[in-house]
Amino acid sequence: MTFLRTAYNAQRKARGEEEASAAEFLKIVREKAKDLKIDAEMLKRPVNVGFSGGEKKRNEILQMAVLEPKMCILDETDSGLDVDAMKLVSDGVNALRNEGRSFLVITHYQRLLDHITPDVVHIMANGRIVKTGGPELALEVEKNGYAT
Repeated sequence: MTFLRTAYNAQRKARGEEEASAAEFLKIVREKAKDLKIDAEMLKRPVNVGFSGGEKKRNEILQMAVLEPKMCILDETDSGLDVDAMKLVSDGVNALRNEGRSFLVITHYQRLLDHITPDVVHIMANGRIVKTGGPELALEVEKNGYAT
């Protein structure tokens, strides 16, 4: 909570706003956690200390919900997640989608895209985008591999 409150108040200060008190911030975080179905007990733990892979990912989603970035980069966010954790993370990402926020989701597997429908899919090889398309491109790669 200390880490997240420091980041949150740094954003407020940069916008010329007053810092949120500890009580105000706790109310905001509890509300966001409830919306994302994150256990309030998780809020009492230090950043990622003793967290499972799924808990770390959910914590990252909570951070995005509180800090409200305009651009979110999720690098292999599906790595190490079981089915239930992937669903929770995907639900969190979908809840944060809006016109004022962009997501770059990097994955090697279709299973994440079964829960988060992309607007655009880019295929990269050797550090370059080699193909661009809609969600159907990811399904094509899943079916036929990258060689096609």
